[in-house]
Amino acid sequence: MSLTVSNDLLDQAKAGEVDDEAFVACVRDSLPYAWSVISELVKQRDHTGAEFADNTVPPPDETARGQLLRCLASDSMRGALERHFQVKLAFQNCHRVAVFDPAATRAHAEFVTARSQILNQSPELVDC
Repeated sequence: MSLTVSNDLLDQAKAGEVDDEAFVACVRDSLPYAWSVISELVKQRDHTGAEFADNTVPPPDETARGQLLRCLASDSMRGALERHFQVKLAFQNCHRVAVFDPAATRAHAEFVTARSQILNQSPELVDC
């Protein structure tokens, strides 16, 4: 299961639209490793003022890796986090998360190219 959903949040979803902040809190509480990686990258990018900040450190275990994969593979989770942090997210391999300033369209476009993906490959990442 991707998320641990409270009864209150489930009731909210059954009744209609889900509050973005409630959904973000659910993601934060359900996927703490993914949340920590993304929130630290946001802080790093904000501190440096760079167009983007990225994580190149593999997760410590398969549970953490699974959190990143589930979080960033979900359009709804990714979108909610982008709105919450006011960034654009990108993802390569099984752990290279990047947060972009929304205005950094050129840097983001380069990061998500096939060329960039291929250059980010290494033998130890084949089965990650």
